[in-house]
Amino acid sequence: MRRLRALLLAASVALAPAGAPAVAQQAMINAGAWSAYKAKFLDASGRIVDNGNGNISHSEGQGYGMLLAYLAASPADFEQIWYFTRTELLLRDDGLAVWKWDPNVKPHVTDTNNASDGDMLIAYALALAGTAWKREDYILAASRMAQALLAETVVRSAGRTLLLPGSEGFTGSDRDDGPVVNPSYWIYEAIPVMAALAPSDAWKQLSEDGVALLKTMQFGPRKLPAEWVSLRGQPQPAQGFDAEFAYNAIRIPLYLVRGGVTDKALLTHLREGMSKDGVPATFDLTTGRPKAVLPDPGYRIVNDVVACVIDGTKLPGSALQFAPALYYPSTLQLLGLAYIGEKHPECL
Repeated sequence: MRRLRALLLAASVALAPAGAPAVAQQAMINAGAWSAYKAKFLDASGRIVDNGNGNISHSEGQGYGMLLAYLAASPADFEQIWYFTRTELLLRDDGLAVWKWDPNVKPHVTDTNNASDGDMLIAYALALAGTAWKREDYILAASRMAQALLAETVVRSAGRTLLLPGSEGFTGSDRDDGPVVNPSYWIYEAIPVMAALAPSDAWKQLSEDGVALLKTMQFGPRKLPAEWVSLRGQPQPAQGFDAEFAYNAIRIPLYLVRGGVTDKALLTHLREGMSKDGVPATFDLTTGRPKAVLPDPGYRIVNDVVACVIDGTKLPGSALQFAPALYYPSTLQLLGLAYIGEKHPECL
């Protein structure tokens, strides 16, 4: 355990994606913003409520909630969210979480497949909190999840290392156009921590191949990645899904910069491609036309963070005002603010 703790500490200090080093932790989300987030989205049971999606909860939201509680330096809130996560979602035999919990049906879990990004977020948050707060139970739980992710969802295909979106339904044996990936599931800041938890050269290759694949996923007039991408041959939008740059994909540039990927050409390309008149939007990849323009500060902060990273532009005042309305953009806004406060305070 001492060796694992040392590896985790080294990984978090070397990467420092959005929080202070694990020793002498400093809150990267202010108390007022975290209180507002909790009041809007954290149920008394410990579940994060996705109020833009039928008030369901999911492994992604639980992982985000735990990460934000860590960044807010709030062990009690972290434990509350983790309690719901481990008792209601960690139901699978392989150590991964079921992806969806629906308050409107019984049983609340009807689909036991996992979502790999949710699992990675949970393991990442557990590792950071366990290292900072000297909670060996958190570190052990994180290690089990990282090992399960490596075993069940990190695969080699056609010379590339890929993250399957779930353990079931996305391989070449599951689908005619498989393997299918979701490029927004690569959480670059978490991958070095996964490597400390479950040592393997595959993690480094996963990160490198994720960035390389993004540069090839240029579909339609706007040359943007699809939400779901077939890698059976040359990358192309996957069968059975809308060919669109959708809500999940909005976070890709934020994940890149939080993970230390500052490729100016790639970030500029994504920012310009995903914007209509400077505002993030979802797009039909076939026509290049916007499907929904997204003016919420939580979506706009993705472009604001990219502008800060590539040319030092200060965040607009609207990005600094946190008034949570919908779960997903509110989460992105806090992650963006935490990153800028730690890594680029000159942009505040």
